[in-house]
Amino acid sequence: MARAFKREIPLYTLEGVKDAEVTTHYFSTEDKLGLSMLRFNRDPNNEATDSVMIVHGLTTSTDMFIMPEHYNLVSYLLDNGYTDVWCLDMRMSNRHSYNLFPHRYTFDHIALFDYPPAIDIIRKHVGPERRLHIIGHCLGSVTLMMSLYGKAIDGVASMIVNSVALTPRVPKWSQVKLRVAPTMVEHVLGFPHLNPMWANDPTLTRGKLFSKFVSLFHRECDVPECHMLSLMWGTGWPALYSHENLAEVTHRRGGDLYGATSMHYYRCVNKMVRAGSRPLKYDPDDPALKALPDDYFVHAREIDTPILLTTGANNRVFTDSNIVCHERLRALGATNTELVVYPGYGHQDVFMGEHVARDCFPAMLDFLRRHSGPDRVPAGNGRHEAVAAR
Repeated sequence: MARAFKREIPLYTLEGVKDAEVTTHYFSTEDKLGLSMLRFNRDPNNEATDSVMIVHGLTTSTDMFIMPEHYNLVSYLLDNGYTDVWCLDMRMSNRHSYNLFPHRYTFDHIALFDYPPAIDIIRKHVGPERRLHIIGHCLGSVTLMMSLYGKAIDGVASMIVNSVALTPRVPKWSQVKLRVAPTMVEHVLGFPHLNPMWANDPTLTRGKLFSKFVSLFHRECDVPECHMLSLMWGTGWPALYSHENLAEVTHRRGGDLYGATSMHYYRCVNKMVRAGSRPLKYDPDDPALKALPDDYFVHAREIDTPILLTTGANNRVFTDSNIVCHERLRALGATNTELVVYPGYGHQDVFMGEHVARDCFPAMLDFLRRHSGPDRVPAGNGRHEAVAAR
């Protein structure tokens, strides 16, 4: 009998954030893509002194920060005094269609073309003097750091980047997948993308058959979307998170929270990994990207924005990437970085776990508060070990 798909939480719902004015802000990039931001505002008189912009990773979207099944990041920030929160859906978002087709966008395109106009929109609404903090995740973190360290954006009061930043590191099996998957998917299998929802195709499509094949190797749960996600990202059973950290409904609706993706961003990660985890421009000969450096470490000493690097201790997607990034930036003379490692967490569950408001968000809030007032607290040695209250 065919598996019946029943959606439990509405797609693209805003029900996870209460008592906030929600507005949508559309804009275009210099390379002619239409993008959008959602603003969650409890500051009707525009009197706040700080705003926060949040950015998702590849295949996810704003939805990972406004989930109704747990105390989500946007609600947590609003409740703790950050009354003006903006969620950017850049070109990697599953709320847009750009990942559904083979393309040749790179991290550099996002760093140069997506973030500057998004910040311009925010500044247009809140003014030039308000402190703007940015929180990013996954490849959103990578591209945000590239934008900051490539001097495409400035005037950022602080930045929090989860799982990976400028030094992508992946498990051995993931290295194989990064090298093989783009050509295999595009030219051998002929798929325009990989889709975690293929198991729910109403007919016996090639994608559904592929999903069934993948599930043969994943006996850790009975959710085929979870199996596909472990193929698409990381190495593990499961790879993206620990099952015990998720609400069961979150586990079941993974196909909605993580969309389909084509393969070219894998090539971007692969180039950095094979270069010894260095933040290199993908195509240094592209004249459209000449404003960006070929190596994003070149300006490391000049960037004074305080950075908090966070990661789960059990990260099976980008392993110890942010620990290594913290060490390398400090070795390069960047003394403005801090590191938080979350025990018991992995890659995605730092934001999407059932108890993240208890286990993960307080360290982020502490960092934001220290960089929100007129007096900034010294960073000390820059390393903190988060203790999960389990």
